Parts: sequence; C-alpha cells; structure tokens
Amino acid sequence: MTAPGGSGGAGGGYPRQQARTRGFSLGQPRAFTISADGERVAFLRSAAGDDPELKLWVLDLSTGAERLVADPAELDGGALPAADRLLRERTRERSSGIVAYAADEAGAVAALAYGGRAYLADLVAGGVRELAVAGPATDPRPDPAGRQVAYVTGGALHVTPIGGGGEPRRLAAGDHRDVTVGLAEFIAAEEMGRLHGYWWAPDGRRLAAARVDTRPVCRWHLADPSDPAAPPATLRYPVAGTPNADVGLLVVDLDGRAVEVVWERELLPYLAQVRWDPGAPLTLVVQSRDQRELRVLAADDRTGATRTVWADRDPAWVELVPGVPRWLPDGGLLTAGDRDGARRLLVDGEPVTPDGLQVRRVLGVGDPGGIVFAASREPTEVHLFRLRLPGAPEALTDRPGVHDGAVRGEVLVVTSGRLDRAPATCVQRPGCDPVPVASLAEAPVVRPRPRLLRAGSRALRCALLLPSDPRHPRPLPVLLDPYGGPHGQRVLASAAAYWTPQWFADQGFAVLVADGRGTPGRGPGWERSVRGDLAGPALEDQVAALEAVAAEHPELDLGRVAIRGWSFGGYLAALAVLRRGDVFAAAIAGAPVADWRLYDTHYTERYLGHPDRDADAYERSSLLADAASLRRPLLLIHGLADDNVVAAHTLRLSSALFAAGRPHAVLPLPGVTHVTSRQVVAENLLVLQLEFLRTALGPPGGPG
Repeated sequence: MTAPGGSGGAGGGYPRQQARTRGFSLGQPRAFTISADGERVAFLRSAAGDDPELKLWVLDLSTGAERLVADPAELDGGALPAADRLLRERTRERSSGIVAYAADEAGAVAALAYGGRAYLADLVAGGVRELAVAGPATDPRPDPAGRQVAYVTGGALHVTPIGGGGEPRRLAAGDHRDVTVGLAEFIAAEEMGRLHGYWWAPDGRRLAAARVDTRPVCRWHLADPSDPAAPPATLRYPVAGTPNADVGLLVVDLDGRAVEVVWERELLPYLAQVRWDPGAPLTLVVQSRDQRELRVLAADDRTGATRTVWADRDPAWVELVPGVPRWLPDGGLLTAGDRDGARRLLVDGEPVTPDGLQVRRVLGVGDPGGIVFAASREPTEVHLFRLRLPGAPEALTDRPGVHDGAVRGEVLVVTSGRLDRAPATCVQRPGCDPVPVASLAEAPVVRPRPRLLRAGSRALRCALLLPSDPRHPRPLPVLLDPYGGPHGQRVLASAAAYWTPQWFADQGFAVLVADGRGTPGRGPGWERSVRGDLAGPALEDQVAALEAVAAEHPELDLGRVAIRGWSFGGYLAALAVLRRGDVFAAAIAGAPVADWRLYDTHYTERYLGHPDRDADAYERSSLLADAASLRRPLLLIHGLADDNVVAAHTLRLSSALFAAGRPHAVLPLPGVTHVTSRQVVAENLLVLQLEFLRTALGPPGGPG
C-alpha cells in the first residue's frame, strides 16, 4: 500500500517533490530563439530540477555543445521592479533568475534584466556586460540591428546605446503618474496574451509604444491581514461592466518626437496585438468592447493614419489566435478565423487549412520554411504542421502527444510531451540528425497511467486514473479533478498532465479528469456553447462524464464522489456541491470565482456580456444565490495576495454560506497569489486536501 502523503521517493514523497520542482518545470528548457544563420539556439533553463534560478544558454547546432551565457549568480541585482512583479504574476512565473530575454534580428546579442539592472549578452562569443540605464529596468529589448536597447523605467520608455559613447535617454513618458508608455496593461497581459508595451521598427530608428492611462480603472486595495503594519497594495482592476484603461499607440523617433496612431478607439478600444516586421507596415489588431468585431489595421508610421486591411465579425465573439496576423513574403496577409465549424488559417480572408483541423497558434512564417503552426484534429493531441502555399498542410509531428516549439526558416525546435515519457526537446534541420536540448528536470516519483476515454453522447474527452497498486479496496471513492472552462484543457495525451491526478489515485481514489463544453480544441461551436451561462453546461458535462464512465467501470463508487479544482476549476467544484449535492459528496474549491461581477472585463464580458444589459447571465453563473443549498463538506482555499481572482470572491461566498447557516471550511493563504511558488505552501496544500477528502468520503472501501 502507498503511505499517506506520497508515492514513495526521497524528501517526503510526491507532494514535496512537486513543490520543490515547481511542478517539475525546473530544469526544463524553454523560450527558444533561433539565430538568423540557423547555427545557434538560445534558451532558458535552470541548472537542476530543483534549482529555481533560470539561466541563459546557447546550443551550437553544428557540435551539439551547450554554453552557459548568463548566470544570475554572476550578476548584480537589486529589488525586483513593481512592473516586473506584475508581469510575472500575469504569466504565472514560478521561477526566478533570468526569466526573459530578447535577441536582435541576427540572434547575436540578447538583452535581459535581473533585479532591475539591464545586461547585454553576447550569444556568439559569450560574455555579459551591464548596460547604463536611468533607473530600474523592465523589458529591455535590443533593436533589430543590435545597436541600442530600449527598456521601461518609471513608466516611461527609454533607450540606451549598446556600443558606448552615449547616455540613456528618455523617449516618451506619460503626463500623469497613472499614465505609462511602453508597458502592457492588466487586461492585455492577463487576457489577450500581449505581454509587451513597445515594438521596434525593423530599421531600429523608431518604436511603437502603448500609452496606457489607468485613471478610469477601478482602484482596489489588497491588504495582508497577517502583517497589519504593511500598507495595502493598490491594484487597478477593470471589473466587468466598469471602465478599462484608455490605451493608445504612439510612434516615437529616437529623438523623442512622437505621433499618435489614430483609429476608432471608442468603437474598438482593445489594442490586442501589435507587429512591426521587416518589409511590412506597422500592424495593429483592435477589438470592440463586446469582442464581436476585430480589425487588422496597417498604420503609416510617419503620420499615424491607419487603414483596415482585414476585419472579422461574429455574433458571439471573435477569438484571438496567437501568432497572427503575419504578412507573407508575397504580400498576402495571414490571419485566423472561425469558418465552417473550425478555427482555420486565412490568407487575405480565404481559408487555407481544412475544416477538420483546429488551429491553435502560428509559430512562424517565411521562406523557405512556409507557415508553421500548431493544430489539432483530435482535441487531446496538438501537432505541428507546415503549410507551403498553394499546397496542403504537412504534418511535422506524428507520434500521439502534445507538441510545441519555435521555428525560423527551416530550423525547427520541437518540444513533445507524450503519455510514455516526460517532455523532451530537439532541434530539427533539413539533412541533419536531430540535436537534443537537454532537460535537467527531475523524474516524478509517480508514473501516470491514464486511460483516455470518450464519454456519453457528447463524446466528452476524459482521463481515468486508478491506483497503481491493485490491492486498494474496491469500490473506489471518486475524485473529479477538472478545470472545465474556457482556455483550460486538462485531458491531453501527455504524461505531464497527470502527475498530480495519479498521486491522488495512488492514495486510493479513482480520479476522473473531463473536458466539457467551453474547453479548447473541439471547435468554435463547442467553445461558444457556454456563452451566457458559465455554470450550467460545464457542470452538466462533469456529471455526464462521471455517469458514463462509471457505467463502464463498476469499481467507481458513485456514493462517494468528490471534486477539486483551482480558479475556474475551483468555481466548478463549489458549483458542484451547491447545485448537485445529490451527486457530489464533497468539494475543494481553490481560488473560485464566486461572483462574475468581480472578475475582469475582457474575459467575463466575452462569455456573459455586459452586466448592465445581461444581468440574467451573471445571476445564472453566480455561486452566491446557491449558498443556502449547501449540504455537503466544502473547503474553500484562497491566496490573500491573489490579484487575478481576488480573495473577495471566497470571502463573499463564505459570508453568504454563514448567513444561510451552512457549515464550511476556509483556508486563507497570506502572501500567496493565484499560483504559489512557495514550497511549504505547495506541498502542504496537497497533503491537506488529501486529508479533507479522506475525512469527507470515509476510509477506502467503506461508506462515506
């Protein structure tokens, strides 16, 4: 039998190992940049599977040798700038050290920040030197020719020369402390995938920079009750139905002269993406507030005038697809849109991928490599494809799994996760053997054994995990472990998706992971089926998956069913015991969205509309009105420093439960954000959840 607390292994078993390794992310290579000559690949990786400090490395493709280029242990650094802390929270960054870098067009030099200081790394000869900056630097990036580095300090855009002989210069700044130039606002970074706030022109003589005025945005205050002497953190959070930041775009010359890029900002206020590629105009993607209209604009960088080069509309919403738009070498415009039941690549508005292929993102474009993109035919798998027009897409990966990577020309970095192994990375070049990029990640002490299933009339994709030890008493209590909402897919043909579910299974549970309506990978209609109701379809599909799988697996005890989840999964877990206490005997809800009126504009209004006009959708999706129906054990967990799903959600739900006289438990986590990197918290969260489930459901083989 497996001992409580872990599946064996040193250092406290699985809970301690997954906490110490940040979910086994440490030691994994990531953030790949391929040099223009195709001879080198730069990347980030820590030195061991329990080392949180990311370092910058270069892989020489001709020899297969790796070189350490930048080590944070050899750099001076001070306090992390506030802008960097916020960006790391938006990206759920759990590592430290050099968490980002940016290379010039040739891939010869890279700029990076560490502790507010800016550095330049030589990716060819090696070596790192500090750059002169005017203050704590955020997001340093070299111009395409590698002559100077731009960065943001004090909310203002600056530039500093690389070759010496000059001083840092401020190029553009706001006229108020709540106005920044060169930074991405909360909504862009959290919901749109736009992490940058400025972009170099291809010739390096000017930059486009976002001007963000947060004065219209709600001001929230997040206090730390465990430290009453500490002042509360102030957060500009655009809650559903309230004003967003006012975002514009400037084109700034190196002498500081600026012109404003002009478009219909009242009609299309969201600046979703900006690109400025060689041989192409400054290109913007803008969206309407209701997200039913999207336009791609080409801007005149001298006058600021814009023209529409493509537009898309949808009665529900237009999806933002990472990696597009792109201008093709022949002048065509590559975009993506939902057509005939599939998310398809479009060239000048015409589909160029088949309707059976769901495009996930575009990795790169250009001769001679064609268009390289990630897509799914089967939602549990993600494959890479190459499209050379006017031909059909050619599959670059064929083994079942989840594949991603980077591309430049015909050099392809492929990271593949499969059910039979941990993620692995290699570099592929025509006529050459693949060059592996070493992973230093630890091997988990658990070995996932998921059974991938299709359940019920909707062929819900599910993974069922049973105890590795067949001696566990039957029937088995059941634990549902979903995310279950938009932009979060859990059922994948990759072992990395099931390390924690398998650990719970090895403690004596049948663990079921199910992706219902609204989750990615099954097409626009599937995703849009939750519009106007984030609760009903998601919960119905979890119940349907449970019943269908149990009908085929009598070892599942439907009298003892629990559910756990975090974020949307936490919302779904709380929803399950509030509305379907006849099915679910207990729930663990981590960072749940209790009231969608407290969540941000871009996400919430996409699915539920504006709360002033669509109040019924918010009522249908809220947990608060169901508080009096609770009859089952419920554990609420929330980080008090969470600035994405703020702790007010759990506190309001707890207050409603208390007012209704319904017993429940609340676990507050002082100083913890939406995702914690603190080892003791991550470890004990798993252990405490296990003990809660055992208490709520009763011993293995016994009644609850």
